Amino acid sequence: MAETDPKSVQDLTAVVQTLLQQMQDKFQTMSDQIIGRNILFQTQMVDDMSCRIDDLERNIADLMMQAGVEELEGENKSPAPNKG
Repeated sequence: MAETDPKSVQDLTAVVQTLLQQMQDKFQTMSDQIIGRNILFQTQMVDDMSCRIDDLERNIADLMMQAGVEELEGENKSPAPNKG
């Protein structure tokens, strides 16, 4: 059987450790990019939904005004009692 040269084993170990560190660095970079894109995408979705809700509220207010319905104040939004 051939004897293993300790210097060769140390060199191989160093090369493998270097490659593993490079792979880990690349994986971390890709992971950070994916997370960053997801956060940006979610932020854009929230902004878009906020705009849509604002548009919907405006459209409802316009329809209520066209129908002659006044927006009622207060939590319960109950109509004022009829006099008489």
